[in-house]
Amino acid sequence: MPQPKIPAEVKYKRARQMLHGSETTPPRSSVDSETSQPTANRSRALRLRQANRAQVTQIPARLEALLPPDHLARLIWGAVERLDLSAFYEPIQVVEGGPGQAATDPKILVALWLYATTQGVTSARELNDLCVEHLAYIWLCGGVSMNHHTLSDFRVKHAQALDQLLTQLLGRLAQAGLITFDYTAQDGIRVRASAGADSFHRQETLEKCLAEAREFLAAVRAGQGSDDEPVSPRTRAARERAARERVRRLEAALAEMPAVQATKRADSRSEARVSSTDPTARVMKMPDGGFRPAYNLQFAVDTAQRVITGVDVTNAGSDKSEMPPMVEQVEARCHQLPQDWLMDGDFVSHTAINTGTAKGLRILAPVPEPKDKERNQALPLPGDSPAVAERRKRMATTEAQATYKLRAATSELVNAQARSQYGLLQLRVRGLVKVLCVALWIAITHNLLIWLRHP
Repeated sequence: MPQPKIPAEVKYKRARQMLHGSETTPPRSSVDSETSQPTANRSRALRLRQANRAQVTQIPARLEALLPPDHLARLIWGAVERLDLSAFYEPIQVVEGGPGQAATDPKILVALWLYATTQGVTSARELNDLCVEHLAYIWLCGGVSMNHHTLSDFRVKHAQALDQLLTQLLGRLAQAGLITFDYTAQDGIRVRASAGADSFHRQETLEKCLAEAREFLAAVRAGQGSDDEPVSPRTRAARERAARERVRRLEAALAEMPAVQATKRADSRSEARVSSTDPTARVMKMPDGGFRPAYNLQFAVDTAQRVITGVDVTNAGSDKSEMPPMVEQVEARCHQLPQDWLMDGDFVSHTAINTGTAKGLRILAPVPEPKDKERNQALPLPGDSPAVAERRKRMATTEAQATYKLRAATSELVNAQARSQYGLLQLRVRGLVKVLCVALWIAITHNLLIWLRHP
């Protein structure tokens, strides 16, 4: 006899009765969704240890154990300890037992900026954040607190010490046989300046802005603000500092005006413009064909291991005059000159060729295509000096053409690394001296990495 079919709702009720013991007892959640506390304790105020991730807490960790033995930060610190940094210590005035707060050890700051440069970090504020967020930078600090003002000032206020450090490092590399002085290639790299195109003004505009800036500075010093609300001494000091800096930059811009006017034709000197934010920056043609405020950074590279042997910074848009001072710098740093000096056509001038030849260099640079297509470009022109004529003849040989190819594989590669690896895309500093400091940091970092790869 067939069994009667049990309705689905009856099956559901029986299942609930078997699970909970009673048909009338509904299932209950163990946690109340509104209070996030157990239901049985709704009427009680519980004392709980809850998460508070906004607080500062001490994490027990031994700094020496934060990084593996072969970490780049450790290697850089070890290299810095082997270098003579006495030039960085000379400006420090505080001494044991004397007044003033203890100064930050320059060894730490040098190591921080060298490691930061290898990682493409160019901002002092970003580096300051990394000193409390990234293990490598925390290890380099070694428990010494940092601030972005100290980091920023240290980066650009030791041009002479950085210059000496580069020379010292080149001596170590030459002693290790990493500089052969066979071929040196020179090339320039134009880097966007920290100035906008709309910051360039004519002389009359700059004079007007300077008069207004001086009036504003006098008003700030007299305690006259833009509103009647009282301000704190700290705010007043900040306003005065900003106004004073504005006056200083405008005065520097007017001081640069004669140099800019000298590059113009007599009938267009009134059109000369200078930046009011970065007076030494100049509008240059960039690699993409556009024109923007920039600086011209020059590097001389020994082709054997791509060691940077010379660094210079100019605000000239042309490279015609950049070869002679670089030759003198390399000779002063290394006490030796290479056999061949490789440079592209932008550096070629009779003065450069004659100067280099007088120093005993073989100049390898391309010869311009003659306007007369039937003329042999290896033949000298009537106005050529013996050095220029010899260079024309030399560049027609297969050996010289093969050697000249080293320039693209070395100096241009170093420039590409400066942009892609060391963050040299746009400058964050203003002025020739500070830009030179940035270029020196890049050269020192680049050479230090070569030293580490060839201990």
